[in-house]
Amino acid sequence: MANVSVYNIEGKEVGTIDLNDAVFGVEVNEHLVHMAVVNQLANKRQGTQKAKTRSEVSGGGRKPWRQKGTGHARQGSTRAPQWTGGGVVFAPVPRDYSFKMNKKEKRAALKSVLTAKVEEKKFIVVDEIKFDEIKTKNFANMLKNFDVSKALVVLEDENATLSARNIADVKTAKVNTINVFDILKYNTVIATKEAVQNIEEVYA
Repeated sequence: MANVSVYNIEGKEVGTIDLNDAVFGVEVNEHLVHMAVVNQLANKRQGTQKAKTRSEVSGGGRKPWRQKGTGHARQGSTRAPQWTGGGVVFAPVPRDYSFKMNKKEKRAALKSVLTAKVEEKKFIVVDEIKFDEIKTKNFANMLKNFDVSKALVVLEDENATLSARNIADVKTAKVNTINVFDILKYNTVIATKEAVQNIEEVYA
C-alpha cells in the first residue's frame, strides 16, 4: 500500500495518507491505456467530412471528343478525377469513428494511469482546496507552492473550479469526470483528500 504525503494549499506537509492498492497499486496495462486514449479521441471525432466522387460532380455528361483521330488521349467525361473540377477518386464520406470499450477495460486503464502517476511521484494529495472567493491569483499561488505548471486538479469546490478557468495548462475535474486522456496529458495530478477517498470508493 503506497503511502503519500498530504499537503495544505501553502505546500506544507500536514500528514500522510495510505492509497488503496486496488486503485493506485495495480499492474500498469499499457495496451488498455492506449486503447482508452484512442477510444476517447475517436469518440470525439465528428466524422462529417465529405467530398464528391465523379458520379456526384455536376457536368461532364457527354464525351468531350471522339475516341480516335484527335491526337488527344481518349476521355469519357470532363468530370473524371484527372480533370480540373473532376470528382475525388476515393472521396471521404460521413462516418462514425466511435467504438466501444468494456467497462472493466475502461476501469483497468484508469487505474493503470493513476498507478503510473503515483509511481512517478506526480500525484499530489492536498488536505482541501476551498476558496472564499473566485480569484485566479489564489489558484495560481497554490500551483506555485507545489512548483507545478501543467496540472489536472481533482476537486469539488465551485469557487476553486472557477478560479482556475483562466490559467493555461490547468484543468479541473470532479471525481466522476476524470479520464485516461486528461491524466496522461497533464504532467501532474493534484487531488484533494476527499477526492482520493471518492476515487477509491468508486473504482476499488
